Amino acid sequence: MTDLKYYLVEELTATDEPLLWEMLYLAVHVPPGVSPPDKDIVHTTELSRYVEGWGKDGDLGVKVLTSDGKAVGAAWLRMLKGENRGYGYIDDETPELGIALKQEHRCKGMGTRMIKQLAKQALEKYSAISLSVFNENPALRLYLKMGFEIMGEYGSSLTMKKSLTKKG
Repeated sequence: MTDLKYYLVEELTATDEPLLWEMLYLAVHVPPGVSPPDKDIVHTTELSRYVEGWGKDGDLGVKVLTSDGKAVGAAWLRMLKGENRGYGYIDDETPELGIALKQEHRCKGMGTRMIKQLAKQALEKYSAISLSVFNENPALRLYLKMGFEIMGEYGSSLTMKKSLTKKG
């Protein structure tokens, strides 16, 4: 297990949009034994709304860097509502979470660290955050552990919500 000190977590800026496109692709769940989709899938309307024009008012996020400065993951929040709402839509006051780590950096505590830090930032603006996850995605265990509650099931996906409190 890699020492958590090996990783740095920093806030995302508008210049990090290219990283978010890469992370959005990694966030697309591909079940074992299934070929991954073409990388252009992130440019479909349903997915591009999570990243396109990053840095809008209300956008919040963190990125994970290795000690040598390589970006290996990100977690971000974006308000998606109306016709632009995403897969994890709860209501017009709850931003949706996107999160991804490169494969070789998973299962090292960084997902937990990113969600905690992002939830702390979000508490300034929001009372909850939401997400959508395929019910067979191993990340579901992390979300449950982090206090996300299942709000609905839509086909093979779950919509989840985490209420934010001062305790994070």
